[in-house]
Amino acid sequence: MHLTHPIGRGLHRLSRRMYRGGRPGPVTRIINRLTALQYSAGVLSPRYTMTLEVAGRRTGRPVMLPVVVAAYGGDRYLVSMLGSDVNWVRNARAADGRAVLHRRGSHAVALEEIAPGERAPILRRYLDIAPGARPHFPIDRRATPAEFAAVADRYPVFRIHAV
Repeated sequence: MHLTHPIGRGLHRLSRRMYRGGRPGPVTRIINRLTALQYSAGVLSPRYTMTLEVAGRRTGRPVMLPVVVAAYGGDRYLVSMLGSDVNWVRNARAADGRAVLHRRGSHAVALEEIAPGERAPILRRYLDIAPGARPHFPIDRRATPAEFAAVADRYPVFRIHAV
């Protein structure tokens, strides 16, 4: 659904409201927990949806959240739709990229942050498969490569390596 359609505009506003201030509100946290369980089980969800588990940088306790994994150029990637100032990104950096992906089992992974100059095509692919992320980007998913390159430094991208 395109943003010029009334329903598309309404969904766009709702998605932005769910993450007001770049943080999930109470209802969104509950939805994310339920979605993480669904993605971990691999039930009624696309294959590219999973649950990311990273150690909390302060507590060390596992933090789990639903994610969309974008495949591009033979590799898999995680993208932060809310930018750099989110807990999972800070936790992944503090853990030196050590994480676990859950989908019908647990898979230890290493997350390697890639340079902004390499992110544009991955961001485009991510927006193609993650409609819930589109409202959080200042460009359309059909934008030019140059437009994606212009915003790439705002959205961390991590290459997933099996461990």
